[in-house]
Amino acid sequence: NTKPVRTKRSPAPKNGGSPTPERTLFGRTITISFFPTCSEAMDPERYNFANLFYEAVGGDPADKVLVLASNGHPETSLGGGTKLSRVQNHGLAGVLADGRLRDFDELAKYDFVTYCRGETTRWGGDVLRPFQANVPVVISGVGIIPGEFIFADASGAVVIPERQVDDVLQEAGRVGEEDARSIVEIHEEDPSTGSLGGADGH
Repeated sequence: NTKPVRTKRSPAPKNGGSPTPERTLFGRTITISFFPTCSEAMDPERYNFANLFYEAVGGDPADKVLVLASNGHPETSLGGGTKLSRVQNHGLAGVLADGRLRDFDELAKYDFVTYCRGETTRWGGDVLRPFQANVPVVISGVGIIPGEFIFADASGAVVIPERQVDDVLQEAGRVGEEDARSIVEIHEEDPSTGSLGGADGH
């Protein structure tokens, strides 16, 4: 069976790491890599979220997953409801952030899905600044190359190389069908005879 070559635990823990924990995130990745703020070396007129966002999305933003890499600052805010309204405006599938985000109540109202390290109220611009768009990044120790696919839910996340995405989705569908059959078989078990009706599912 074909399996993704790289998997990781989601940077969205169950203890409040997402304003949309009941939703599934899937799409092709684009990235923004953050860097420690230095006003002397990084002109804020160039290195800001708006510029890097539009550089990352290019001319085809629909259904993409915006990956935000904190580069070693997982407790720092990488954005909030106002900045990330651009994700809503341009129809992206969602955000996967290796850092914290602000305004969970606002983010939960958007159509896109968000997973991150948790919520914060503190602005992070004095610590980190958007620096590069669509470069390889590392999230929770796993490399992500722009153009690969992300699947994430409240239990974890998977990076899927483009050449494998069709096989992986087919395999996931097959496993889901097997689980559905197992649930039916278990429901039909006869406790009086010990008949198990089929093997336990995944």
